[in-house]
Amino acid sequence: MSNIVKSEGQLNVLLVGNNPIDLSRTQQGLTEIQNHKVTTETAFDVLSINERLNRFSPNFILLDDNLGLVGLHTIVQTLQTHRKTRHVPITVLKNSNYEETAHLGVLNYVLKQATTGEGLYKAFLNSLKCRRTQQNLQQAYQKRSRQVRNRSLFTD
Repeated sequence: MSNIVKSEGQLNVLLVGNNPIDLSRTQQGLTEIQNHKVTTETAFDVLSINERLNRFSPNFILLDDNLGLVGLHTIVQTLQTHRKTRHVPITVLKNSNYEETAHLGVLNYVLKQATTGEGLYKAFLNSLKCRRTQQNLQQAYQKRSRQVRNRSLFTD
């Protein structure tokens, strides 16, 4: 997560999808982001994700929901376990609000109709907030768990 804070003017975005039309619209929206240099890499499946991550360190990930539920689940699991991306916030680009993505482990999404530079930048900021909140809650939980374990050791 520190790479996001250190590079305020640089956004490295991994764009994952299988629809070239949607990906080009999203790419166009990314070029509209002002006051930041945006570098993107595009991947189409788990194999191409691993190839991109060999030479690229993203600080944001955009996933297209056209990958299907099984494909999204596989890719999210891969990204959440990869050493370069396990702390990187993931945002899903959705066609509609009908299907939930929270069960995949993705906390943020943006509708494809809002893939303007401003909409994508706000989505990045929201995903950062969600990721930081999730990390803070996890740290607090671990701290409290240790305190409870330590108390139970002394009371036995």
